[in-house]
Amino acid sequence: MSRPILYEYWRSSASYRVRIALNLKNVDYESRPINLLTGEQNSEEYRAINPQGFVPLLEIDGHRLTQSVAILNYLDLKFPNQPLLPASAAERAHVVALAMVVACYIHPLNNLRVLKYLKNELGRSQEEVDSWYRHWISERLPALEQIAAPSAGRFMVGDAPTGADVLLVPQLYNARRYDVPLDDYPVLLRAEENANRLEAFAAAHPDRQKVPA
Repeated sequence: MSRPILYEYWRSSASYRVRIALNLKNVDYESRPINLLTGEQNSEEYRAINPQGFVPLLEIDGHRLTQSVAILNYLDLKFPNQPLLPASAAERAHVVALAMVVACYIHPLNNLRVLKYLKNELGRSQEEVDSWYRHWISERLPALEQIAAPSAGRFMVGDAPTGADVLLVPQLYNARRYDVPLDDYPVLLRAEENANRLEAFAAAHPDRQKVPA
């Protein structure tokens, strides 16, 4: 089997998720950076392999997989070690629900292309763009905290990392970049702290990636 290739951007939270999952599954892979700031994702070369022009894209087992949550699902089925989803139907649904709060209700509103549109096409100031970013994170984190609390242990669900933690950690990284107050979320912070003690999470951190020139 050829070595998987991850097309990614070092600070993309969706790429960050996939790096964590690959590390948790002990999958050796090659990183191929795509510079979102210079528009490399819109190049003819990249669009030829990913018409969406998004990152990440994972080439694995002869497939080209897009959308981070879909990639996580593939990895979880393909590599059963360190499962991202519990076996129980109820717990599985709970983990997916937590992950979807981030994937569907926080991240899309703060994607780079949205921020660029606000600033360039709509003429919003950087201060207004930053305020937009903080609002949509702060608007959903209280619910995420409350939903996680009843079943949380060392992690968001119990005492082992799941897909919920894989999505949480990059989102909190972004929250800190934009100075979002986090003290009111002890459950989320505990899960993040325990996750980042694991090398799979720590090695995926943006600070440990190759930054495009």
